[in-house]
Amino acid sequence: MAQGGQIFSCILPPPTNETEDKVDPLFPYWSFTKTVIAVSALRLAESDKISLDEPLADKIFTLRQLLNHTSGLPDYGTLRAYHLAVQDDEEPWPRTDLLQAAMAQGMRFAPGCGWSYSNIGYMLARDLVEEAADQTFSELIRDMISIPLGLESLELAVDRERFSRVHWEAALRYHPGWVYHGCLIGTPGDAARLLHSLFSGQLLNAASLQQMMTTVPLGGAIDGRPWTECGYGLGLMSGRMGAVGRAIGHSGGGPFCVNAVYHFPDQSTPVTVASFTDGQNEGQAEFAAVKGSGAP
Repeated sequence: MAQGGQIFSCILPPPTNETEDKVDPLFPYWSFTKTVIAVSALRLAESDKISLDEPLADKIFTLRQLLNHTSGLPDYGTLRAYHLAVQDDEEPWPRTDLLQAAMAQGMRFAPGCGWSYSNIGYMLARDLVEEAADQTFSELIRDMISIPLGLESLELAVDRERFSRVHWEAALRYHPGWVYHGCLIGTPGDAARLLHSLFSGQLLNAASLQQMMTTVPLGGAIDGRPWTECGYGLGLMSGRMGAVGRAIGHSGGGPFCVNAVYHFPDQSTPVTVASFTDGQNEGQAEFAAVKGSGAP
């Protein structure tokens, strides 16, 4: 199959002349998992179990700065050795080795004085959430999201066996442990339902949702992608995608597939679209999401 040759989409609310497939394949959510980590953190903040703004013990940044990528932490995605190890289908490095290699690059900037995407930051954010809740991330997903919303396919993939159920054949040669903040898997429908539920007020109160959507402005158009205005909130990519107007959600990608899960609030009826395709071009999944939104 050619890269980008197959796109799976789910649109919510569904068009009136279409019905959902009886059986949906499973896909890795990749960095859409960050949205779920941020939702978990905000839920815990609502019950005063965690603080977004108190300095962390022995750290110079806050949880909010981890969630909006303003902590200054480096990213392991810039490490050539990391990508070579994934390409060779090695077992994931021990966490201490990963941290040592990533932090050897040095801080990007002082916390709060810039913006730089960091998977390391979200790995630490997940740690804080699990500690505050006294639950594993899998348990939090089950109790906060899967059961209340009826998302039966949603699961944290922790080993090769679970990840092997993913649609793409290339998944048979990948260990999800290489995604150090965690990699959710599920159907396109459940990805769209999760994000749609967030914006319909089923996951967070209004004040928390507003915090989540408060963005760090990042600039204008991106070549090869539908963005005409970009920003990042708390676990949410947020901006504008041309004629469709505002787009809020998250894109994600791994070695063999990409996805785009977005809510489009400026449509006459706000719509949420989840698109998944093979290849490594996130723009293709994003353009598919725009098309699925019904934009002219």
